[in-house]
Amino acid sequence: QAQLVESGGGLVQPGGSLRLSCAASGIRFSINAMGWYRQTPGKQSELVATITRGGTTNFADSVKGRFTISRDAAKNTVFLQMNSLKPEDTAVYYCNVVDGLGRTFWGQGTQVTVSS
Repeated sequence: QAQLVESGGGLVQPGGSLRLSCAASGIRFSINAMGWYRQTPGKQSELVATITRGGTTNFADSVKGRFTISRDAAKNTVFLQMNSLKPEDTAVYYCNVVDGLGRTFWGQGTQVTVSS
């Protein structure tokens, strides 16, 4: 059974940094893409960043220049390095994986709070 385990969330002051990790296991078919979405109460889920099997990355305009995404393909792990964090980055961040059949898997979410 597929499982995505996220870690790295927490409380940070504005301008600080956090690094999220997501390790995927139990996915039978090759992974086409991994990424991160975030959601705040009352708002729709927002794409934050994605990275394809080929290494192509995509970022939300709101995080460009501040966030980077990377992966360890051998370990089916994706990382989100978040720098220069702002209060508006506060959200629950969800890991997302798309396999070779186009199926989507989600992590349980990790809270990121940016506050002084």
